[in-house]
Amino acid sequence: MASHESTSIYNSNINDQEDHHLLIPTTTTSPASSSQGVEFVKSPTATTTDETMESVADETHPRSQTSRNIFNWFNTTTTTSSTTSTTIPSSIQQIDINERPPRPSVYRRQSFIEEFVQTRGPPQIAGLMILIAIGLGCTIGVVPAVMTDRFARLNHGWEESPAAACSTFQQSHNVPSACIQGSADAQTAVATSNLISNVLTFLTSSLLGSWSDRHGRKILLIAGMAIGAIPPFLLWLMQLLPTMSPWWYYSFHASTGMINWVAVAFSALADVLPPSMRAPGIGLLMAGFMLGFSLAPILALLLTSIQLSFVSFATVLTGLVCTIQYVPETLSPELASEARRKRRQQEEENEAAVLQTSNESTAYRVVCSIFHNVLLRPFQEMSILNRNTFFRLISSLAFFSGMVSSGDQILLVYYLEERLGFTNQDVSVMFLVVGIMGLVAQGLLLKPLNDLLGEKNVVTLAFLCGALDNAMYGLAKNKTTIFVALGVAGLTGIAFPTISAIKANNVDPSEQGRIQGALYSLQALASGLGPVALKFVYSQTKHTKVGPGSMFLFASGLYLVAVCIACSLPNDKANAARCRDGTATAVPSSQRQHMNNDDDDEEYMQLASDSSFSDEDDYGTMESTTDAATASTRIEKRTNKGRQGSAV
Repeated sequence: MASHESTSIYNSNINDQEDHHLLIPTTTTSPASSSQGVEFVKSPTATTTDETMESVADETHPRSQTSRNIFNWFNTTTTTSSTTSTTIPSSIQQIDINERPPRPSVYRRQSFIEEFVQTRGPPQIAGLMILIAIGLGCTIGVVPAVMTDRFARLNHGWEESPAAACSTFQQSHNVPSACIQGSADAQTAVATSNLISNVLTFLTSSLLGSWSDRHGRKILLIAGMAIGAIPPFLLWLMQLLPTMSPWWYYSFHASTGMINWVAVAFSALADVLPPSMRAPGIGLLMAGFMLGFSLAPILALLLTSIQLSFVSFATVLTGLVCTIQYVPETLSPELASEARRKRRQQEEENEAAVLQTSNESTAYRVVCSIFHNVLLRPFQEMSILNRNTFFRLISSLAFFSGMVSSGDQILLVYYLEERLGFTNQDVSVMFLVVGIMGLVAQGLLLKPLNDLLGEKNVVTLAFLCGALDNAMYGLAKNKTTIFVALGVAGLTGIAFPTISAIKANNVDPSEQGRIQGALYSLQALASGLGPVALKFVYSQTKHTKVGPGSMFLFASGLYLVAVCIACSLPNDKANAARCRDGTATAVPSSQRQHMNNDDDDEEYMQLASDSSFSDEDDYGTMESTTDAATASTRIEKRTNKGRQGSAV
């Protein structure tokens, strides 16, 4: 050695692929002093072929062992007092000084689709959405026909021609009065069932969402799927039993509102996806639903009513089995424990409040406790929507979205059949267009729009499209205008997934179930009020110059109000700005630079900490040639700059 306190210096070309050896640091002692030096000794067994390099890179993802050791050494040396001798700690076991930089193909950042598919939970839930959409979509046309005929036979004496179903008279002017009355009974039954279902959803979604924060998502998914499989089974059974009452079907259909498994699915997605990917992730779930929904009309053209009912039951049952077998639990034990701790603390505070404010008997205190913990519990859980002004703005957007969308879903078909002469074939084409456009918007366009515009502007764009397509519904004079409006309506559907993601990004991880459940409770209320409001406008204006289309013009006005609210959302809370991954969100340039600095500070602080090297972390592409001193300088400069900005 040239010096006892010096280490060997390497000048070999890093691209040289010949005999590369690992250098192992060994400690030597100077005979003239007690100071120690380090000498690198070649290991004869080391090789650095391309295959070995890639295997090492894979085993030490997301960074190579070399960079990991360098940063660990840097942390140790910067936190301890300096000494006169330079000693490399024993934590550096093996360093290949001639190692080539890692290939970009190995360390490149995964795309959104790749990360979505490789994450435990989201792909399984997306497949589940497809199955459920197929199961529910293939009976859309079956239920009205079967129920109308059954009510006509049981309540209005339609027995003269048992072989002729009421559906055979739909294209004739000689529809029997029994079938007309049976259709009215069926519409009353479905309206009652939907009302009860929405009330149950309103009361239970926030409760069950909060419960899932403490006990997990999977059990509620299983329970919701089990309840959802009963109505298709009863629909199939009704066609086998001529005297079976339709109220069996409608009763269990109403009970499906007790567990809104879609809200639970959104919570599961928020558990495992980062904030910047939640909006497109929820959009992919909705795209899966739209895919199944667009495939369902094909089955309706090939199968009979009883066959479609059995396929619907079998498909939903398959979804239940797949949920039990393949869908993983996404809630971590740590978050569940934290949610339970918060819940116990809240209950203790409520109990203390009851005891302090009541000097009455024990029975009175028990009644007060039941009132607070049972009757007021749903509204206490929904109070998260009233947490601050930002949450109130977002909740109003969700309310307007649910109100208009439910009115469109229920009333549009009746309006088109009455005013524009839509036939069954036209309605089938309409559902096909809705499914395809929803699939394109949710699955293909939401992620690029989210990266380009930011969540705030995506919501604004969606509501503008909603105002446009509802105006086209109200002013349409031909079928072509309606189909064009349906294409525009596909972009309107990206509003609710984005709103759900914005809410999820602004709550604690232990509150994901609660916020999604509260949102669906609010949407259930909006779904009940929307058709009533539009129907009231229709009844008051159907004989005016504008005509029945005025209810859709009213809906267009509601969307314009929502556009104004969306424009008032603050950028720093509405947009999940993640500039470090190469995506720019719609924030002012003056704020964007500050966000970049903060994000970079956070990333480099994580790089310089021991905990950042967990195998589960992924910070994207690593600059393997950046040494520890450079990283330290960048951290210090950015931190000082951030402090100066904060002071200003």
